[in-house]
Amino acid sequence: MGIVELFVLAVGLSMDAFAVSICKGLSLGKIEVKHMCIAGAWFGGFQALMPLAGYFLGSFFADMITHYAHYIAFALLLFLGGKMVKEAFGKEEELDSSMTFGSMLLLAVATSIDALAVGVTFAFLKVAIIPAVSFIGIVTFIFSAVGVKIGSMFGMKYKSKAEICGGVILILIGIKILLDGLGIL
Repeated sequence: MGIVELFVLAVGLSMDAFAVSICKGLSLGKIEVKHMCIAGAWFGGFQALMPLAGYFLGSFFADMITHYAHYIAFALLLFLGGKMVKEAFGKEEELDSSMTFGSMLLLAVATSIDALAVGVTFAFLKVAIIPAVSFIGIVTFIFSAVGVKIGSMFGMKYKSKAEICGGVILILIGIKILLDGLGIL
């Protein structure tokens, strides 16, 4: 996986956290730099930890199903991307300004479940995991911190667009992996 593909994947994965950060910024109203850093640390940290955990889980099974890895990666990314697009058209979520440990932990886990599945995909594709998860974490940190600021300025206007964008990116990456695996690209 090249740097461009990894960057596009990191942006796609960060869109859930970005959307939630926008909501946090909206609910907080007046924000401080610490709010941006708290959201960035929670979301970026979990977006880095979850693919790492998925990678180790996937590594146990990768040798058994290497021949089918591109189909599995495609299916996982198609499912996750479709789920994000579907959620973008769902009902509006309640705004919660709490940045407590419990609140942020639940949000960080919820927004990074897709990254766990991507980590499994990384194991099948034999991706260099430490640079990949570090990059994903940094990109998500930046997007989340900026999302809090944007939310405080613009509100819910761009939430669904961010989720749609993230979902489409994941689907396109899945298609590319499938086409590479089939020898078409």
